[in-house]
Amino acid sequence: MAVFTPVSLQDLTPWISSFSLGSVSNIRGISSGIENSNFFVSTEKGEYVLTLFEKLTFDELPFYLNLMQHLARKGIKVPAPVPDKNGRILHSLHGKPACLVTKLVGDWQPEPEALHCAQVGDMMAKMHLAGQDYSLQQPNPRGLEWWKKTVPLILSYLPVKTSFMLQDELRFQEEFASTNLYWKLYRGPIHADLFRNNVMFDSTRLTGFFDFYFAGCDSWLFDVAVAINDWCIDPGTGELDSVRVRAFLDAYHAVRPFTLDECAAWKTILRGAALRFWISRLYDFYLPRDAEILTPHDPCHFERILRLRIAQPAPELVL
Repeated sequence: MAVFTPVSLQDLTPWISSFSLGSVSNIRGISSGIENSNFFVSTEKGEYVLTLFEKLTFDELPFYLNLMQHLARKGIKVPAPVPDKNGRILHSLHGKPACLVTKLVGDWQPEPEALHCAQVGDMMAKMHLAGQDYSLQQPNPRGLEWWKKTVPLILSYLPVKTSFMLQDELRFQEEFASTNLYWKLYRGPIHADLFRNNVMFDSTRLTGFFDFYFAGCDSWLFDVAVAINDWCIDPGTGELDSVRVRAFLDAYHAVRPFTLDECAAWKTILRGAALRFWISRLYDFYLPRDAEILTPHDPCHFERILRLRIAQPAPELVL
């Protein structure tokens, strides 16, 4: 999250009158993240999160907002879009698409332990199953097609050896995506960005997943790999912590068992999840957009992770 479009209390007061939330008393910008303008909003009825979408359009947003609404109705702990007095969940503010969602309690966990990872694995599996009957379809917006379009834009900024490695891995993932194995993996709506700062805990109790604005339809295994590459590593080195990995995978498997095909694809999918975030961080670092509050992430972090996933054996998916 970030702030690209400032919103003042004076801006918000007439806008929020279309909701049944009473008067608004406070608004403050949220600095983390890099895609949208986000704010905590305090009203007579409670605390909410306001998002102004800087890239996503009015036509694109129904997939995300309705997915959150669908999951919330099925008991998955996610922010629920707040309807206005006419039942609408998608709005406009300062000429940008905007929505208001419920605010999760607690805080994110910067140093997760096995008990945190197990809860994330458990709820991710429940989320995947709950999304099976979601009616809208959209490819992963930061999937292979985006990688292929974005890599040429960043190659000129990289040392020659790094550029070759990036292109080699992209070719490897393209070849894998053309195999029967890839297309046999279970698919559905995924979060696609479930880092530790997108999950809330109240002490040691998981209270919800949020920031679904990179969601799309892709393999469930890719969602697992994205999370493992953040929740279960030493952040300084990118090395996997076997205890946390096992806790996450076992908890997920207890709800939605892994398949033989997923076991065969696992190491390649782990590499693909690392590549996705290396590419996006390179893009955000070298081709940034202006924002009032914005701190680009270090792209070297996911370069290290990718090198490790290529060189080392992947933790096994136990059936």
